[in-house]
Amino acid sequence: MAGFTGFPIECIEFFKGLEKNNDKRWFEQHKEEYEKYVQMPSRYFVVDLGKKLEKIAPNIIADPRVNRSLFKIHRDTRFSPDKRPFKTNLGIWLWEGELKRMECSGFYFHFEGDKIIIAAGLYMFPKEHLAEYRDSVVHDRYGAELVKAIKNITKDKHYKIGGKSLKKVPRGLDPEHPNAEWLLYGGIFASIAMKIPKEFYSSKLIDLCYQHFKAMLPLHRWVVAMVERV
Repeated sequence: MAGFTGFPIECIEFFKGLEKNNDKRWFEQHKEEYEKYVQMPSRYFVVDLGKKLEKIAPNIIADPRVNRSLFKIHRDTRFSPDKRPFKTNLGIWLWEGELKRMECSGFYFHFEGDKIIIAAGLYMFPKEHLAEYRDSVVHDRYGAELVKAIKNITKDKHYKIGGKSLKKVPRGLDPEHPNAEWLLYGGIFASIAMKIPKEFYSSKLIDLCYQHFKAMLPLHRWVVAMVERV
């Protein structure tokens, strides 16, 4: 059976062309290239990365379908002033949990322009997660575990913690709490961005992603446990 052998240079060229010609006519003329050089290697990437991640996330869901592990390329323009019909990036998501895919913590791979982003965690909490997250942040045990996880990851300064969405601690919560900084977050994830590495073009991209996901694992596991308490 075939497996992931890297993303071809044609994948990058396709998105360069789409950036310059973001319209349905151009996309239809190049749809075969999209399916061959973007979608097909993406599917193999999901399957092989999923097998690798089972070592550290045994319940990982790696589903190589659009709107599952593969984000759709079509943009939702209904409520956006930007009416360009297509995304000019590749997004791939593998998650762990029994809720809807975007309500669970997971592992994310992103390619756009001349860079890739590798991330783990939950980008934005659904409303029903927020109360448990905030309770966990100020909880003696769970709060300490979160701080420890973040410290372990950010010992390497290349990793950043994202998800901050507020300027002030929400009403009713203690702004003087030792963990108050983390109450400003509407989601929480670790990430690293880099120029497209040589591994992008080979099967070694699986190992590269795995090593970064493994470094981010403490935060992923904390969020998985938090979601299970919701």
